[in-house]
Amino acid sequence: MTSRRWIVVAAFLAAPVLTGCGAGFDATTNKPYAPNEAQVLIEKGAYGNKSGIHIPQAFILGPDSGAQLPWRGSAPLYLNILNTAGAPDTLQAVSAGDVATVKVTAPIQLPSNQLVNTGKPTPQIMLEAISKSLRGGESIKLDLQFANAGVVSMTVPVVTRSREFKEYPAAPGATAAPTPTPSASAHAEEGH
Repeated sequence: MTSRRWIVVAAFLAAPVLTGCGAGFDATTNKPYAPNEAQVLIEKGAYGNKSGIHIPQAFILGPDSGAQLPWRGSAPLYLNILNTAGAPDTLQAVSAGDVATVKVTAPIQLPSNQLVNTGKPTPQIMLEAISKSLRGGESIKLDLQFANAGVVSMTVPVVTRSREFKEYPAAPGATAAPTPTPSASAHAEEGH
């Protein structure tokens, strides 16, 4: 084989490696992940379940980026729940300790092997009378009471209405971030 052919073969073999370097931080990797904001039911580094209840996503929808939910305000809780126990179950209640009262509009039926989204078409679970102002990035410990599976405890993040959460309806009563106003020194600099 001539040296030109070796160069072509080497370039051909190196191309997949070099293109992987240019994919950036959004590149697909071979590491498994659970699409889960809350890291709920992750035990000993593996995605777990409790009595057949899997919760692949859980979050509290907070305010727009830079804003805050007011003290005594409310926020919706979004859950995706999969019941793999073989028998139907029901989410009966949710508790947030002394952080908020939680209103579940009606017991949420969980048929066997069917993903249930508690926020579509409208949120079925609301945190009300929140005991402090909340911004995105904070977390709240919740206890979910199931008829058959018992209590499942988890820490759920408050996410801001940005990126993939921008299309969700705004939390009632959220206050916008203060709009920056020019300072007196900025006005003086403009005059010069």
